[in-house]
Amino acid sequence: MLGSTHGTLSTHSRPARVVACGEQPPHTAHGTVGPAGGHPGPAADLDVSGRPLSAAVPDLDRFFRPASVAVVGASDSEGRPNAGITRQLIAWADRVGARLHPVNPGRATVFGRPCHPAVADLPEPVDLAVLLVADPVPVIEQLPAAGVRFAVAFASGFAETGADGAAAQDRLADAVRRSGVRLLGPNTNLNAFESFRDDLDGPAIALITQSGHQGRPVFALQELGIRLTHWAPTGNEADLETADFLSYFASRPEVGAIAAYVEGLKDGRSFLLAADHAAREGVPVVAVKVGRTETGARTAASHTGKLTGADGVIDAAMRQFGVIRVDGLDELQDTAALLARARKPLAEGVAVYSISGGTGAHFADLATAAGLRLPVLSDAKQAELHQWIPDYLNVANPIDNGGHPVGDRRGPKIIDAILDDPSIGVLICPITGPFPPMSDKLARDLVAAAERTDKLVCVVWGSPVGTEEAYRSTLLGSSRVATFRTFGNCVTAVAAYLGHHRFTAGYRSPFDDAPRTLSPSARKARALLRPGNRLSEHAAKQLLRAYGIRVPREQLVTSAAAAVRAASLVGYPVVMKASGPQLAHKSELGLVKVGLTSASQVRDAYRELTEIARCEGVPLDGVLVCQMIERGVEMVVGVTRDSLFGPTVTVGLGGVLVEVLRDVAVGVPPFGEEQARAMLGELRGHALLSGVRGAPPADVDALVEVVLRVQRMALELDGGLAELDINPLVVLPRGQGAVALDALAVCH
Repeated sequence: MLGSTHGTLSTHSRPARVVACGEQPPHTAHGTVGPAGGHPGPAADLDVSGRPLSAAVPDLDRFFRPASVAVVGASDSEGRPNAGITRQLIAWADRVGARLHPVNPGRATVFGRPCHPAVADLPEPVDLAVLLVADPVPVIEQLPAAGVRFAVAFASGFAETGADGAAAQDRLADAVRRSGVRLLGPNTNLNAFESFRDDLDGPAIALITQSGHQGRPVFALQELGIRLTHWAPTGNEADLETADFLSYFASRPEVGAIAAYVEGLKDGRSFLLAADHAAREGVPVVAVKVGRTETGARTAASHTGKLTGADGVIDAAMRQFGVIRVDGLDELQDTAALLARARKPLAEGVAVYSISGGTGAHFADLATAAGLRLPVLSDAKQAELHQWIPDYLNVANPIDNGGHPVGDRRGPKIIDAILDDPSIGVLICPITGPFPPMSDKLARDLVAAAERTDKLVCVVWGSPVGTEEAYRSTLLGSSRVATFRTFGNCVTAVAAYLGHHRFTAGYRSPFDDAPRTLSPSARKARALLRPGNRLSEHAAKQLLRAYGIRVPREQLVTSAAAAVRAASLVGYPVVMKASGPQLAHKSELGLVKVGLTSASQVRDAYRELTEIARCEGVPLDGVLVCQMIERGVEMVVGVTRDSLFGPTVTVGLGGVLVEVLRDVAVGVPPFGEEQARAMLGELRGHALLSGVRGAPPADVDALVEVVLRVQRMALELDGGLAELDINPLVVLPRGQGAVALDALAVCH
């Protein structure tokens, strides 16, 4: 667990700017602030489908820091839930300097404050209305006349309960849209009105949760000196959603990182735009997203009533836009805390320093497996370290001091020498357990060294007790040392820290290059689509041709004589395949013949293919006579439509391997060449493209070009093209291109 008192590990990398409470945040180059109190205004730039290309950033200042608050359904009847909530809201309003007005037709006063019979009787326009009523719809309809900008609905019994509840939530959402009021909830809680410590400095964590209790571990970081400024418990998201708060928090100057617990996304596109906005701003987003398994997804849906989406697509989308996905709440708190407060790394190398060779070796294994780079220290640096460390101990990295040097003047010299190495950006010292006085002095030396350097110093305090003075006072009392309790959390956080800065340093928004107008290819392709039908292989290949994707020389024929003429034009040897819209797996029915080298073979193959199709009752539009492509790596490139994100592009090992190994990577459009290449790097079998066992390297550039053309097709034909499967796409040796041997397309 990271610890600090009133400091920060370092100055956050974003330039500081001061915004007074209630002041409108400045417009950014990449976001649009919506009209005050209303729904976000339209983004100025749209893609080919008419969807926005930049996030609309809602102005939520008056939600979190209102000047006036109305509590509808306020009560002071002891023992009743509304009384406890009202009391907490009064205390919160006093802390933030807001005027609070109870509303309840059955009371003249609530906790000594004048109580108004209805919203219409409020003495002033209010920024925020908290609705403690079972049915918020009638109240929502009254809020615009009272000048209310934001509302919170605590009531449950909506989409989380099933079909009837979902219908009730739809009615609530409609009422909110008509009103122009922004709503948090329903099925939310009081987390937005928690008491945040105001005595902590430095960049803060902003928290978003769809389950309030799951945010408690992050909220508790304040007790270790780590600053939190906002908590958005989004509930069922009938209106305001995770993406709204993500965009808003990324625009706040005091926010160093955003931590999120997500059960389901309301809208995939909004989430991508918000994540893109955070990436442009350089603000790290760390998220737990439940639903990796079928059971988890089913449970999440029952809790929040939203689609969880295909987890592989969500994982790819998060990776693509720099969202750091972690699995546990402990990882969420540790990773978010480190990313919020640590300086930009000066180097990517990690040094592991310990008083035990076994500890160092163990940690080095975990770090290397996580992708951290542990550079071997130079001979000169090792010689320098051996001034203070016995020659028989390994100091190449990991660095083992044997224990005794930490107890005297040698300890600080060793630490400084490691940090002085230009290849090292992070020093990690695992201390597996208290071993005073040695561990106490080591902790003090590490804290002192962290004050003298701009590099990140991490300590893993492995004791399960956690009450030791070296841990509670020395390490947690430091504003510059990142302290963890487990090896795993340290490795996860450091990998995320280095990865985030690597990602944002070269970040170019995919939305900047998204197509804004339809290409000539789209107009040709749309004429080929058959709404509600599957295309034959021949028609699907015409679709590919329209987008400049290479297919074999081939002709569609309807007689044996025409097949012979076509074969002579295509050039022997040839492949012959039955072509029809109902044929998805031709080879399983014997409807593919390969390696035909003579006219007689072509004639016989035509008769056999048409006879099999007749016996199977499969209608054909003809038989394809195709050029035979013999060399290359078989890949698959496809398009599917995800319920949350819309069209997605898949690439992987093709042929039968796609079904056996399922070695595929997913991209969520829009994306550029860099992301397309990154998708190939995710494949377990990507080495096949480099050439193995004497095979020449494949034309990866041509494969990337096909992926990008397929992506363009997916975007431009969204709404018309439901599914595309190019399998196999044969990637020829370098410089020779890629050829789509077969294709399947399904139209909406």
